[in-house]
Amino acid sequence: MSGLPTAPERRGYGISGVHRPGIPGPYSITRPFHRYRNNTGGSGGPGFFKEGIALPVTLWRFVDGKAGHDAQSRGLVTALQEQLAVDVFDIPVEKAGSGFRSWLTARYDPGRELPAPDLLLGAGHATHWHLLAARRHRGGRAVVLMKPTLPLACFDLCLVPEHDGRFTAANVLTTRGVLNAITPGGAHDAGTGLVLLGGPSRHYRWDDEGILSQLGRLLQQRPVKRWMLGTSPRTPASLLQALDDRYGMEITPWESAPQDWLADSLATAGEAWVSEDSVSMVYEALTAGARVGLLQVPRRRANRVTDGIDALVQDQWVAAPGSLQPLAGPQQPLNEAQRCADWIRVHWLTNH
Repeated sequence: MSGLPTAPERRGYGISGVHRPGIPGPYSITRPFHRYRNNTGGSGGPGFFKEGIALPVTLWRFVDGKAGHDAQSRGLVTALQEQLAVDVFDIPVEKAGSGFRSWLTARYDPGRELPAPDLLLGAGHATHWHLLAARRHRGGRAVVLMKPTLPLACFDLCLVPEHDGRFTAANVLTTRGVLNAITPGGAHDAGTGLVLLGGPSRHYRWDDEGILSQLGRLLQQRPVKRWMLGTSPRTPASLLQALDDRYGMEITPWESAPQDWLADSLATAGEAWVSEDSVSMVYEALTAGARVGLLQVPRRRANRVTDGIDALVQDQWVAAPGSLQPLAGPQQPLNEAQRCADWIRVHWLTNH
């Protein structure tokens, strides 16, 4: 693998520079860059990094337009902003090829007017070369939120879900599932239930009647007065029609759901029932702190995704698929974004 970039060696835990004189600050940046800021500094408060670099942290977030990838990086950004003052700039990424060319030339034009980054975040394969090109040109630490297609050593930190394998490299932090943008907490009304449905996938077959049968028994057995139901792009239209005909549930199709519908619904529901194929929604429900049960979906074969679901059952995070009896719920929500933000803050952004 000679010739591929590797994360540069650094002494101590300090990070590279912040705003440079003569470079426009975050207030003067215009579209397509989007700016966030935590003015309070969160629990970290005002202060300095180990090498005397002042807050706020400058973070470049590379976005590929995919909702799932966006949620992963937003979750980490939000968790960081709860602890530190962070200026965030979104850089749209359409394809990986332009990033590779930028890396070859050691010039990254999309960020030429931005303050130099301290952190660079990316989720999705299209972001990989952009992360490396930006780091080569402007510095900072590159964090990839997945098992990358490039060697792990190319990045300063890889946040890899455990279902993608376990690695012993010092720059890998294994996570339980993918990160998400759900905030733990909420009322979790015992009289309100939430159903989240996926659909056919390469790992799962789909059975409309099987899902309908489980929902019928669920409505009979659970002491819930109000039921909400959300779908995903994979949910068959045939199932929605049958649901509308048979059950009096508040159905919110994914294409018409308000932006914060899922987060608000998870904060309200006392229990959440997720079809086991919808892995990301399973972890979002766990992060919210709801009691979580699984609706059984026929599996095509055993694989890393189904193994991850089985591990959640074994560790008593969720009830077994099809059992229709949720567990008491975890004592603490599964907040992996916060854990990763803690690691970054402790190892890179605070005094020791």
